Amino acid sequence: MSARGDKTRKDIKEKAYRLFAEKGFKDVTMQDICERTGLSRGGLYRHYESTEQIFLEIVNGFSDAQHIEISRKIQQHIPAAEILDELLLGYARQMLDCENSFSLALCEFYSDPAICKADNSLIRQYENSKSAWKELIQYGIETKEFAPVNPESVFHVIAFAYQGVRMYSKLMQIDHEIPAQIIQEIKKLLLPADKSENGN
Repeated sequence: MSARGDKTRKDIKEKAYRLFAEKGFKDVTMQDICERTGLSRGGLYRHYESTEQIFLEIVNGFSDAQHIEISRKIQQHIPAAEILDELLLGYARQMLDCENSFSLALCEFYSDPAICKADNSLIRQYENSKSAWKELIQYGIETKEFAPVNPESVFHVIAFAYQGVRMYSKLMQIDHEIPAQIIQEIKKLLLPADKSENGN
């Protein structure tokens, strides 16, 4: 595909993401995406056949990007605590950004038994994210920056706390202190007491 085609697909996904965050999955149509992107129906269908195809490409891109970025920083020997801080800061911002939360759209999409049975992209995203976090946590343990925890268990705490807040933020008003409290507890799990208490 040409550079122009890649740029168009990227723009479609960015605009569609905002629509899915605003309306959920079921209420977004290809016509909605045409209107948001300014493309004709023919122009949109030249790149994507359905909202499902666009949605899946967005989902598959989430964890791929995170895993690549974490692995790159580890290879560059960036301190594990610094990588952790950056990730958790991003999570905190996302937990408070209910307008751009993708959680309800994910729930709607994968609550369809036919889709859930035929497609494993959510499981793929989950496993990819778990692999990235386990790699980071193990790296931190090896460099003595993190406590000798069970990496998979800590990942579960992080993932389900994050997604839980993202989901609830679409359903009710969330206290702005909650993300900071969650992040502080995650740091207590991973960092030595003196570092977690100082917020490092």
